[in-house]
Amino acid sequence: MTSLPARTERSLGLVIDLDTCVGCHACVTACKGWNTEAYGAPLSDADPFGANPAGAFLNRVHSFEIQPEAGPAQIVHFPKSCLHCDDAPCVTVCPTGASYKRAADGIVLVNEADCIGCGLCAWACPYGAREMDPTEQVMKKCTLCVDRIDNPNLPEEDRLPACVRTCPAGARHFGDLSDPDSDVSRLVAERGGMDLMPEQGTRPVNKYLPPRPKDQPADLDVLAPFLAPLAETPQGFLGWLDRTLDRLG
Repeated sequence: MTSLPARTERSLGLVIDLDTCVGCHACVTACKGWNTEAYGAPLSDADPFGANPAGAFLNRVHSFEIQPEAGPAQIVHFPKSCLHCDDAPCVTVCPTGASYKRAADGIVLVNEADCIGCGLCAWACPYGAREMDPTEQVMKKCTLCVDRIDNPNLPEEDRLPACVRTCPAGARHFGDLSDPDSDVSRLVAERGGMDLMPEQGTRPVNKYLPPRPKDQPADLDVLAPFLAPLAETPQGFLGWLDRTLDRLG
């Protein structure tokens, strides 16, 4: 079995703002595109528009409808990928050493040349963050785009995971969560950042910022816009059309 490093010099990871994510799936598309052409074996994408599509994704967005105690129902979009846990069970269960955690920055990776496709790491991961590539028959997972963040030839603004660089809502943040003065650590402290399923004891590096409370005026009626017309007589183009049709009649 594979050992975890006793400590890591940094803890690079993501902070995801559930209040800002709009569920557009731009991060999913960017992740699929970049990782199909870059690090490791390509992500397969067989018969995508056919009856039996098959492929692998490193990042997915799940959407949930929740009903608060007061007010209308809300939709929460929940992006999920590898959390790069400090106590990663996917690493310690690997029989070949293919899964490992980098001591320099805490990123969990898979050496695909050593992966035998046994699936033990996917079984051990409580978050369902690993996928077997149906074509390559090796395990796939988020790499935090190490080929981008480690590439000195890229401009500084591009040395980010593809999902972070692409997010149009600014819901995804990347940095060193072991540094209390980093931007991501400040975000976690200010917004009450949470671990996903902390009861599992994996100590995930990635954090989630909870949705902010929504304003709920005491006299709010969600049906009010539909109960009364905005004007007694038609206005604008529709008003002109209505008057014109009356004259023609």
